[in-house]
Amino acid sequence: MKNKNKKKWYILFTVPLLIIFTTVVIIPFLIGIYYSFFEWDGIAANAKEFVGFDNFVELAGDERFRESAWLTILFTVLSVITINAIGLAFALLVTSKIKSANAARTMLFMPYLIGGLILGYIWQFVFLDVFTLLGEVTGLDQIFFNWLVDPEFALFGLVFVFTWQMAGYIMIIYIAGLQGIPNDVIEASKIDGASPWQRFMRITLPLLMPALTISLFLTLSSAFKIYDVNLSLTGGGPANATELFAMNIYNEIFGSGNYGLGQAKAIVFFLIVAAITLTQVYITKKREVEM
Repeated sequence: MKNKNKKKWYILFTVPLLIIFTTVVIIPFLIGIYYSFFEWDGIAANAKEFVGFDNFVELAGDERFRESAWLTILFTVLSVITINAIGLAFALLVTSKIKSANAARTMLFMPYLIGGLILGYIWQFVFLDVFTLLGEVTGLDQIFFNWLVDPEFALFGLVFVFTWQMAGYIMIIYIAGLQGIPNDVIEASKIDGASPWQRFMRITLPLLMPALTISLFLTLSSAFKIYDVNLSLTGGGPANATELFAMNIYNEIFGSGNYGLGQAKAIVFFLIVAAITLTQVYITKKREVEM
């Protein structure tokens, strides 16, 4: 009887979720694959023309898509490094014996609670007015200026804002990892005369690998898929200098009306993100140390 009741509760909680997931994710994904083999402008009254793999072949000659791919990879590498480095630094800071550690955690986590669109508009004001004013006051106008209008600095501005948004969230994951490290291991290393840097590299970091696996996965996938901050902060400009993967796909489908080509880009995008994130999880999982 107990097993039957467990099965009923299991079905009750899982079946609705499976239905929602299938309806919202699986079916649209399969429809997207279907559309990628057609040339279509998205208007229901117009016929779809089957072109096979022509849309995928066309991607090889799409210079704007290749540029978008390179910008996305560069943005992702920079974001993953800065977010995880700053998030870990925050976690080490708030888990040390400092006053107001709980208040510090709250303040550092708060940027993640701001929606991406709102966040972009807030930082537009910061770059336009605050940075410009700082440059005039300090004379450091080569550093403090509106990064968003400079093609060479706009991407770094996007990395800066995304890092500011995500670092506090990643900090929480690292805090959980740090709190899971046994104190007796740390105390033993102190007795053995290990320096703080040696303790971090030889004990803390290896034991943080499970948290690092999760953090890298989240930052990689989020950076590759970023759209809302990209839209509100730069809109892909100036001169497409910050048009990342997701925005390029959106512009192809809804801006140019090329549903088939846009869906082909989306499929390639999915395969790239899946391959990179799965590889990352596989590599970091192998380096995890059991406590």
